[in-house]
Amino acid sequence: MRVRDELGELFADAEFAEAFGSRGRPGWSPGQLALVTVLQFAENLTDRAAAHRVRYGMDLKYALGLELDDPGFDASVLSEFRTRLVEHGMEEKVLDLLLTALKDRGLVKAGGKQRTDSTRVLAAVRDLNRLELAGETLRAALEALACAAPGWLAGAGPVREWVERYGPRTHSWHPPASTSKREEMALVYGRDGFALLEVVHAPDAPAWLRELPAVQVLRTMWVQNYHRTVAEAGAEVKRRESKDLPPGRLRLASPYDTDARYGLKQGSWWTGYKIHISESCDETDVQDAATGQAMVPGADGPPPRLITSIATTDATVTDAEMTEPVHHMLAARDLLPAEHFLDSGYASAELIVGMKKNFGVTLVTPVLMNSSPQARAGAGFDRTAFTIDWDKRQATCPRGDTSTWWSPVTLRGTKAIVIKFDKETCRPCPVRDQCTRSKTGGRTLSLQPRELQEVLDHARLQQGDEQWRAEYGTRAGIEGTIHQAVAVTGMRRARYLGLHKTHLEHVLSAVALNLIRLDAWWNGHPLDRSRVSHLARLDLSLTA
Repeated sequence: MRVRDELGELFADAEFAEAFGSRGRPGWSPGQLALVTVLQFAENLTDRAAAHRVRYGMDLKYALGLELDDPGFDASVLSEFRTRLVEHGMEEKVLDLLLTALKDRGLVKAGGKQRTDSTRVLAAVRDLNRLELAGETLRAALEALACAAPGWLAGAGPVREWVERYGPRTHSWHPPASTSKREEMALVYGRDGFALLEVVHAPDAPAWLRELPAVQVLRTMWVQNYHRTVAEAGAEVKRRESKDLPPGRLRLASPYDTDARYGLKQGSWWTGYKIHISESCDETDVQDAATGQAMVPGADGPPPRLITSIATTDATVTDAEMTEPVHHMLAARDLLPAEHFLDSGYASAELIVGMKKNFGVTLVTPVLMNSSPQARAGAGFDRTAFTIDWDKRQATCPRGDTSTWWSPVTLRGTKAIVIKFDKETCRPCPVRDQCTRSKTGGRTLSLQPRELQEVLDHARLQQGDEQWRAEYGTRAGIEGTIHQAVAVTGMRRARYLGLHKTHLEHVLSAVALNLIRLDAWWNGHPLDRSRVSHLARLDLSLTA
C-alpha cells in the first residue's frame, strides 16, 4: 500500500506493449501483473498463493487499484506473463522502471559508492552423477518421442526392454554398488542411446523427430560422454575418461536445464548458476558527535541502500569475467559509481586500469600480494627492494648494481618484462642467499608492463594501510544483502529452468528487496541494523 502511495503507478502498461498484442480478447494489465510478480517475490509466494492474495487481500487490491469485488485471475496467468517477458528480452524491464522512478526522486544517482559480490544459485534440477545423467537423458528422450510419435516409436526398437529399463526416473531406484556392474550399466545406456539416435536419424524416419529438444540434448550428451568405434566386427561403445570430457562451460549437467553447469567456488561444488548483485553503499549512518551513537535514518535522512544491477551467469563464469559487463550494465542505467568496492576475485591490474580509463570508476579492492619466495618468506630482497628505471629500461639492486638484460616477453599469454642481472655480478655478492636461490645464475625479476605494474605496486602499498582497510570494510555489507535475498526471496534455489528465466527471477527478487528497503526507509527504520547500537535495535523492535 505504501508503494502505491509513494510511487503511484510504478509499472505502466505502455512499457510492456511490445510483449502483448493489441488485438484479440483483452487480458490482464501487464503493469499490474508486473507489480503482483514483484510483491510475490517480496513474500516468497508461489503463483497460486500470489493469485489467492490478489483475490482476497485488500492490501494488494489497493496497490493494484482494483475494486474490492474484483475476482482476480488464474495462477497460470503469472507463468504466461513471465514467459512473454523472456521471449521479448524484457527480463530487466521492471528493475529499469523502478530505478528510473527512484532517479527522478533523487534516491539513486551516478557517482558515490557501490559494492558488488556474487553467490551461487542451485538450478531447479537434481544433481546427477555421470551414470544417472546418461540414464535420465535417454529416459527423457524416450518420453518425448513417446508423446510426439507413439506409433513410430512402437516399431523403432525394443520398446518392452526400454520401458523396463527407462520407465522409472533414475532417482527412484538405487544403482548397483559394484563398480563393474555400474560400468556395465553405463555401456548398456551408451549402446541404447546410439541405437535410438540411429533410428531417429534414419532416412525413413520423420525429419522433425530429430529436431525435438530432448533428442538434440541426447545427441549432445552422447557426444560428450561416449565414443563409438565401428569396425568389421561391429560397433564398440566406450565411455569417455574424465580427461577426455569437454570443458565445464560446454558440458551439460542436466537433460532438463541445458543452461545449468557444474560450478566450484571456495571448495564448494554445485549445479546451476551465479548471481552478481550490485548496490549503492554511500554512508547512511550519521554519528552523534556527543554520544557517538548511530542515528537511525528516516524519510528525511540519506537515501537507503538500493540494488542497482543484477547479472546472472552459468556457474563456470569467474568473477573477473563479469567486472566489465557489470560496469556496462551500470553505465546503461547512468548509475556508474565513483568508487566500486569489490573482492579480489573481481580485480586484476588490467581491470583496475581499464575500469578507470573506460568508465571513470575507481576499483577499491585488494590485489594479490607478491608471490616471490622472498615475499612469501618475509625475508630477503623481494621485488620492492629493487629500483626500476622505466625510461632507461634498467633495474638497480639494493647494493647498487644494475641489471644487464631487459626483455619484453609473453608469459602464458600475458605481456611481461623479464629483467636479469649478470651472474658475474651476483656470484660474489655477500647477500646472494637473501636475493636468489639460483646456485650459478644471477637474479631475475618479472614485471608487468609499466602502467599495470605501477598500479599494482600502488594497490599493494595501499592495502597495508589501516585507513584503507577500514574504508574497505564497506564491502562487507553486500554479504548482508545476499543473506537477505536468500532468506526473503529464496534466491539460493532457482524456481525456473534456463538462464533467462532464472535471470528474470533474480531481477524480480532485486526489485522486491528494493521495495522492502524503501518501505523500511519511509517508516524511519534503520537499513543497516548491524551498525546500530543494541539498545537502539531493541527499542526499534519493541516499537515495531
